[in-house]
Amino acid sequence: MENSNKRYWKGIEELTNEPSFVKNIHNEFGNMPSENDSKGEALVDGSGTHRRDFLKMLGFGVAAVSLAACEAPVKKTIPYLNKPVDVEPTIANWYASTYTDGGEYASILVKTREGRPIKIEGNKLSAVSKGVLSGRAHASVLSLYDNEKLKGPQIGAKAADWAQLDKEFTAKLAAVAAKGGQIRIVSNTILSPSTKKVIAEFTAKYPTTQHVVYDANPAYGLTQAHGGILPSIDFSKAKTIVSVGADFLGTWVAPTEFAAQWAETRRVGSAKDGKKEMSRHYQFETILSNTGANADYRSAYKPSQEGLVVISLYNAVAKLTGAAALAGASVKIDHLDKAAKDLVASKGASIVVAGSNDPEVQKVVVAINALVGAYGATINTGVAVNYRQGNDMAMANFIKEAGAGKIAAVIFYNANPVYNHPMGAALAAALPKVEVSLATNERADETASLCQFIAPDSHYLESWNDAEPKTGFYSLTQPTISTIFKTRQAQSSLLTWAGLNGDYAAYLERNWESNILKAGAVQWKNALHDGVFQPNAASISSAVPSVDANAAAAAISKAYSASSTGLEISVYEKVGLGTGSQANNPWLQEFPEPVSKACWDNYASISQPTATKLNLKQGDVVKVAAKGYEVTLPVLVQPGQAQDTVAIAIGYGRTKAGKSADGVGVNAYPFISEINGACVGTCTTGVSVSPTGDTKDIAQTQTHHTVMARQAVVQETVLGEFVKNPQSGRFNPTVATSEGKKNATDLTLWNGHQYNNHAWGMVIDLNTCTGCSACVVSCSAENNVPVVGRQEVINRREMHWMRIDRYYSSDAEVEDLKGLEVASDNPEVVFQPMLCQHCNNAPCETVCPVLATTHSTEGLNQMTYNRCIGTRYCANNCPYKVRRFNWFRYYQTDEYDFHFNNDLGRMVINPDVTVRSRGVMEKCSMCVQRIQEGKLTAKKEKRRPVDGEIQVACAQSCPTNAITFGDMNDPASEISKLLAVEKEGRAYGVIEEINVKPNISYLMKVRNKDVKKEA
Repeated sequence: MENSNKRYWKGIEELTNEPSFVKNIHNEFGNMPSENDSKGEALVDGSGTHRRDFLKMLGFGVAAVSLAACEAPVKKTIPYLNKPVDVEPTIANWYASTYTDGGEYASILVKTREGRPIKIEGNKLSAVSKGVLSGRAHASVLSLYDNEKLKGPQIGAKAADWAQLDKEFTAKLAAVAAKGGQIRIVSNTILSPSTKKVIAEFTAKYPTTQHVVYDANPAYGLTQAHGGILPSIDFSKAKTIVSVGADFLGTWVAPTEFAAQWAETRRVGSAKDGKKEMSRHYQFETILSNTGANADYRSAYKPSQEGLVVISLYNAVAKLTGAAALAGASVKIDHLDKAAKDLVASKGASIVVAGSNDPEVQKVVVAINALVGAYGATINTGVAVNYRQGNDMAMANFIKEAGAGKIAAVIFYNANPVYNHPMGAALAAALPKVEVSLATNERADETASLCQFIAPDSHYLESWNDAEPKTGFYSLTQPTISTIFKTRQAQSSLLTWAGLNGDYAAYLERNWESNILKAGAVQWKNALHDGVFQPNAASISSAVPSVDANAAAAAISKAYSASSTGLEISVYEKVGLGTGSQANNPWLQEFPEPVSKACWDNYASISQPTATKLNLKQGDVVKVAAKGYEVTLPVLVQPGQAQDTVAIAIGYGRTKAGKSADGVGVNAYPFISEINGACVGTCTTGVSVSPTGDTKDIAQTQTHHTVMARQAVVQETVLGEFVKNPQSGRFNPTVATSEGKKNATDLTLWNGHQYNNHAWGMVIDLNTCTGCSACVVSCSAENNVPVVGRQEVINRREMHWMRIDRYYSSDAEVEDLKGLEVASDNPEVVFQPMLCQHCNNAPCETVCPVLATTHSTEGLNQMTYNRCIGTRYCANNCPYKVRRFNWFRYYQTDEYDFHFNNDLGRMVINPDVTVRSRGVMEKCSMCVQRIQEGKLTAKKEKRRPVDGEIQVACAQSCPTNAITFGDMNDPASEISKLLAVEKEGRAYGVIEEINVKPNISYLMKVRNKDVKKEA
């Protein structure tokens, strides 16, 4: 059994048995509130877990609930005089639209209730995004209701009206144009062809205008290496995948799209379906990224070695294919030669990607892909991808010109380069030299606050727009709510300033009818209804970009070093918060990063050997300095990270974003360096790290619970063993009885349940779960899960109904300290979604004194909130630790004001789900509101629900379809078919030995690694 000797651990503190971890292992409910608790003091009584304190708390809870029931507020309602045609109370409306944020894209469906957008799902009609969304796309609905956005236009930091702004700004623009002054429009990537046409109209009016495009996390090097375009990549066609620093499952270019493709190559079947092939994935990187955590083979390198790793890989492939080697330095790294052999062996079904923004590095990668036959197979240059259009050199030149006083007017089109560009400080110093400055940003952020005019754009859910994510593939954006504040679409503003009709909705429709739909090939209303227009199939080209690999290798050899010994900085993007454009979104701030499981902060991530060398431990506050810039932040010890490196995430350190973002973490953008004309997220010289003597707790969720050495939580094997025996790696618990050993699941004191109608269940495939956590955000949006803030997470009181457990593993024995130390340098990783298991023999149900938690006739473990008196016996008896207790009234207490504490923020609340109050236990309900809605719809149509018609939020939002939900009583359902095949293969229940019979099954993880030979 491949995993029989493995030890699983959740973090360094568990591996080393740190006192703080040991202290909290048996602390069932985390830190109890006390009179010293700065948040929610006097909300609950008792400061410990002693019986008297518990009884005091219980008594207070019962009294408080009774008092609250007697003092329910009286609110008057006014019926419609004339009901809107498309509004039916309690019935949701759905509208097709498009989510874009810089180069991030998804075709979406927006759920509205009584005119309020409350939930976003993917539009499966899209051939590009195919119905998958990132966590940021799900969270964007909350950003609509951000009360800290500008309420209207501003002139000189004072409120103004639109007529006044238009008059003054156009007068200044005319004066600039009259003397031939240079005008610039600065934006992030714009996917909208109609918006680009509007900019062209503006430029026609003011001919000195130039459009400068940059990206906060650019792919300029990749576009330069491919002749100015991003090629279309398809991981689903690859048998061998090699990534050099590209976190393509987390943050690189189009992670949700790539994750769906990658997952197609990672599915394996049981003995019955005969599928026994998987792609093999190699990852070479500095930090332990989300993609690296999912790789079969992984090795770490320092940022100064990245270019040399690519050259070494090229030479290894060239040696096997008979091509000439590249001159220059090389570097020795584990698994590189093995990766080269597999690339050549699967020629025509291989791909190499690199996350570097250095054009020279990307040119060598182009040459490698040409050698392994990737073009025309896994890489298609016949379709231009528009996700990243930024030009690093043009942006740097603009900032230099502004500093030299050569720019007369600038319009920042929803861009914040003072914050999110490495030269932001230089731009801030240059803006006073610009005669006219305006920003269309939605708030007075770091850039807009320095401008003379702010013409706030409307949120995309209030707007008309379109997008062309790939050549020939279009989608539409339509407003799903009237503008909440006195904002105006930036396109309307540009049209107005150009002296044209400012009705952008009409402009958009005319542009589509004349240039996209072309003489009514498809009616406008049909395109608007579907949300997408895809007139042609994607063309496929095997053309290889023309690159000079030798010249690129020479440039790389000058810029990179194989023998660097100093500390180096790696700047990276987090899966949740991204580039910081939605930093004031509390759902994203409280999003536990998949690998570190940290939230509400960024930190100086270092390896354990580096921490030992610097005499640092987790939580120590250090000063990190380089390039004349210095930040102070806590240390996080991260297994798997390259030694002598410090990793810091972008997206934090906001100063003018809002109360959920300001002062959270530090700004890492200034550490980004320029290499070969591009912004590269590294700093390899002059880096220093010095302790301050202070400490700071990092809000991490992973070790709030422990598996207590149970063997059946995570189960895995390798492909070679799985082919021989589909149950290799399975843990089958047995119990000794008087009749001999029996399976633990065959012995029970329960009578069991009969499900005569539906039996709802779920299967989660550990092979395709990447840990991206889009399901966590989607669950929060669907089920009104409260945000509790950094300190409450530290207090072990996070409220997420669904968590993604991340386990490190190693083969070393517990007593082998040296072996464990080596393993912690580069451990294997498993992600496991964990939620209420809806047990058939539910331990929680037997201990609830008031029957607040009961079993339904359809297999669900139900919570009746108005019965719950907060004894928490159920949480104590739950072996999975998936129940959450409301210590405070998070949605009505000022200390927890994360958008839910004002009337605007509460507009996002789903009215189909109860908002839980203080003293109540809550947990996953398997989206029972969706189940009931689906059943009622089917009942009205006099039929049974069709498989797939009812979807829980987590399954619907999973980019890789790792979660299968359905009716196990329906033999035609996907889940029934899957379980019928996998019950003799990979399917298992977590902690089967206690025989709680969960309705959630997991499919064992299979790694495509070589079978270890017995010694």
